[in-house]
Amino acid sequence: MYDYFSGKLIFKAPTHVILDVGGIGYHIHISLTTFSQIKDQEHCKLFVSFQVREDAQTLYGFATEGERQLFNHLISVSGIGPNTGRMMLSSITPEEIQSAIVNGHVATIQKIKGIGPKSAQRVILELQDKLKKQGPDALIALPVTKASVPEEALAALVMLGFVKAQAEKVLNSLINMEPDQSVEQLIKAALKKL
Repeated sequence: MYDYFSGKLIFKAPTHVILDVGGIGYHIHISLTTFSQIKDQEHCKLFVSFQVREDAQTLYGFATEGERQLFNHLISVSGIGPNTGRMMLSSITPEEIQSAIVNGHVATIQKIKGIGPKSAQRVILELQDKLKKQGPDALIALPVTKASVPEEALAALVMLGFVKAQAEKVLNSLINMEPDQSVEQLIKAALKKL
């Protein structure tokens, strides 16, 4: 239905943005990978995946066509919904996910929050041949009131479904170990500990 939206970023958070397109504000869920690419931009273009369920109509946005293609592949796997697909793309890079699937590295996929051994094996089984046929260049290369870094990281983790108190505890320990981390670094480190 929709291919992409291009407009002014009214609000940015690690989990979603509000994009003004022709005077209409679209609430678009994003991955941490996309956030790291658009966080310093005022205007951007997001490739979107429109997901319709019985109780919701949701837009998921991606900085590149390749990330969107991988997201659509992931959610085509039985048991992997849009939020899990977004979690996967927030935990490790799209290139790492694609490489793990093509090379059959179950452990890499399994280390993502919410993905157990059976789900990891199912992702590889269902997508390995599709991604191999596309070749290594199919995934388009990714270039690599304002809240504080810990507040943004906490808000992102809570929106991803983690308990606030638990996420706060993990973030505090990470900040004590290394105080000068970016939002993306904090979230990725927290995802490994939660």
